[in-house]
Amino acid sequence: MILAATSYAPYPNWLNPGDNTWQMVSATLVGLMSIPALAILYGGLVQKKWIVNTMLMVFAGFSVTLLVWMAWGYNLAFGPQAHLGATGSFWSGFIGIPHNLFKPFSEQAQAVSGANTLIPFHFPTATLAYFQFVFAAITPLLFLGGLVGRLKFKAWLLIVPLWITFVYCINAALLWGGGFFAQKGAVDYSGGYVIHLSAGVAAFVGAAIVGPRLKRDRTSVPSNMMMVAIGAGLLWMGWNGFNGGDPFYAGADAASAVLNTNVATATGVLAWLALDMLFSKHKKPTFLGALNGMLCGLVAITPSAGWVNGLGAILVGLTASSIVWVAWNFLSKVRPFSKVDDAFGVVYTHGIAGLVGGLLVGILADPGMIQYGSAGKNYHGSSIFSVGGVLYTHSWHQEWEQFLAAAWIIIFTAVATAIIFYLVKFVLRGLREPDAVLEVGDLAIHDEEAFPSETFSERITSLSAKN
Repeated sequence: MILAATSYAPYPNWLNPGDNTWQMVSATLVGLMSIPALAILYGGLVQKKWIVNTMLMVFAGFSVTLLVWMAWGYNLAFGPQAHLGATGSFWSGFIGIPHNLFKPFSEQAQAVSGANTLIPFHFPTATLAYFQFVFAAITPLLFLGGLVGRLKFKAWLLIVPLWITFVYCINAALLWGGGFFAQKGAVDYSGGYVIHLSAGVAAFVGAAIVGPRLKRDRTSVPSNMMMVAIGAGLLWMGWNGFNGGDPFYAGADAASAVLNTNVATATGVLAWLALDMLFSKHKKPTFLGALNGMLCGLVAITPSAGWVNGLGAILVGLTASSIVWVAWNFLSKVRPFSKVDDAFGVVYTHGIAGLVGGLLVGILADPGMIQYGSAGKNYHGSSIFSVGGVLYTHSWHQEWEQFLAAAWIIIFTAVATAIIFYLVKFVLRGLREPDAVLEVGDLAIHDEEAFPSETFSERITSLSAKN
């Protein structure tokens, strides 16, 4: 009996415990980028009167996305293609067939995706679904950064499920789920287009429709720089799962993606600090400047983390941070950017950085960086997969496909986001809280505040005394 018990593994023969474990750890790291990282980061950046509202929107958006993902979102993005048009056409690879993940087989069967790799997935659908969920969840939370300090909480609860369904799932299906742009050859390693470019566009469009914050809220300083530092640090380290989990196997390319992510990010930080010290008005290094450089490096390396070499990672961080620094300091003074109150500059650090990073794939991707398989004699698979940029292949084909995918993300996301915001505005008779409520903030909306001047028990005692 003992011999029989040790002869059989307690999991199906297609499951690799190392790959399964790494995917779940990566998913948890990405989840931590939303809660608590973005809640802490945003809470530190806003005024004290908006801390509770901002943190609650992060937690609520994360929760709403998970239920949408389970009910229909996952299979819209990664399930079998709906084939709404002729084979090979745009509409044939537009979206998946919606169905839920509520049954045992839906969770525990071997994962299969429309964008299945050269090697079958070695973990169950539950692992892949949760990993893809945390990517979906962080996207609206990123564009929330452009809307804080005036958006109705009820509006946020409607915007998130609509945007995930009609924007995120479509973009994900087209680029990640084996859809039209994937079939044409466009690539997005871990979300420079699907997540960051779309979040930047949505933040800008949403902020334009909702309108600006109160004037004194726009000129306020962050409420807690220590919290900003903690949130930013969690975001940076969580990105190891963000990019390191996207080969879907605990292999060599996952390690390269993690290393390249950190190299590009460190370069982005130092590039922004150097530009601030050399060319800014005050010629001083700032922590918020370093934070922007960090985000530029993280976002820009995301589309290419496992496809560029170490030098490529440095160039990605340097290029993106420099371009966004110029945009932040000069483009922000030009219409329409000067007229839109994008609270945290999401259109710059995510939108422009994601666009730059995605386009750099077509230039810097090194075909020697192999995502699946290996070039050596120890690999017994039928083929390998890598991506080649113009510097190595002398062909502009990859860059052209990257450009077309970026153009789709920008135009479609802008139009669809505008429709969703105007629809919610009509249903709720407005997207903004009244100015009287905006003056007060958290206490008026939630009857809570982050740093109350008196304890809860003192409030109850005081109310009892009045009665």
